[in-house]
Amino acid sequence: MTPQEMERRIVRYGELKPCKTAFIDAHTPGSNQKENFTIIGAGVSESPDQHIHIRETPGFNIGAAGQPPKCRNSLHSHRTAEVFFVLKGRWRFFWGRHGTAGEVVLEEGDIFNIPTGIFRGFENIGTDYGMIMAILGGDDAGGGVIWAPQVIEDARDHGLVLGKNGKLYDSKKGQSLPDGVPPMPLLTDEELKAFPEPTTLDVVPHYVGRYWDMMALADRQPARVIGAEGMLRDRPGFEVELLGRGSIPETPYTTPSHEVLMVMRGHWKLSWQGGEAVLAPGDTCAVPPGLEHALVPSMTGEASLYRVRNTDDPAGPTHKLAA
Repeated sequence: MTPQEMERRIVRYGELKPCKTAFIDAHTPGSNQKENFTIIGAGVSESPDQHIHIRETPGFNIGAAGQPPKCRNSLHSHRTAEVFFVLKGRWRFFWGRHGTAGEVVLEEGDIFNIPTGIFRGFENIGTDYGMIMAILGGDDAGGGVIWAPQVIEDARDHGLVLGKNGKLYDSKKGQSLPDGVPPMPLLTDEELKAFPEPTTLDVVPHYVGRYWDMMALADRQPARVIGAEGMLRDRPGFEVELLGRGSIPETPYTTPSHEVLMVMRGHWKLSWQGGEAVLAPGDTCAVPPGLEHALVPSMTGEASLYRVRNTDDPAGPTHKLAA
């Protein structure tokens, strides 16, 4: 693989292209400043304006959300895994039909494997622009977002209508639903009963990983974060590890899986027969299966990255909470 070929598999943080109209709440006050990024795969964006950096998926999608302070993402649900780690800022995650069942605050480096099948939202409660990185299960990221009914109703009041085809139409731009495309129906009261309302005690101990705990575990080996034997036990179709300076040898290795590297702290040198590249915080790199490569911090100081690999497990609701 040439350096040019590898560079096409790297999405640099400073080159991320945002979409400000990705979802139905793009005009709703309080949510109208958020930015959505699709890094690997098309994600769950509802907008034709969304830029996709790398279309080929390894069994999961990688995305990101960037928001200024006090901006929130509205309540929604997913059919497959949605995992976030905080790259920049301080974030509050909340869940439940009205966002009142529970909440948790995440700091930089913390990770949250949000249970499938619950309504969830998040907001930047820091003092500067914040960024959270996302892993979505499945090549199609679960096929789209399920919105809480009030989100669709609020959006309609501000000019955005979601069609049953999963596409957005903006009346402020003179758009309307095409012939034969009805609006996305609201969930009925009976359907809403299928969405659990887990408490904070139900969620935080089993689905949240704290950065410095994981860094301690990564002193001489990778910290196994999400997986069948991970600290957050789950089988969402991928596994997640956190690597620090002493986690892996400097010698080259090969894996039959797709491997996505997501840098948290420091700079990392990725080398292979044919070239090398340096990855900086916020960069994402898709290493293909079977490529022998080595990974080592390229500077002194704190160094960490999340390593994501696909597994043979099907994407889906691997953790089910009782309603």
